[in-house]
Amino acid sequence: MGIGDDMKHKAEELGGKAKEGTGKATDNESLEAEGQGDQVKAKAKKLGDDVKDAFTDR
Repeated sequence: MGIGDDMKHKAEELGGKAKEGTGKATDNESLEAEGQGDQVKAKAKKLGDDVKDAFTDR
């Protein structure tokens, strides 16, 4: 995985954390859940890239 992909996934995860924090601060459960979902998606994308790299590096 390239460094650009890694940075992109991290940015998506941080965006999700910010959204979750905003949801908590404003007592908006929907926004909080959306932020948590964004974090899970970013982590899943990173994991997928890591698995793909494990097979292509051999």
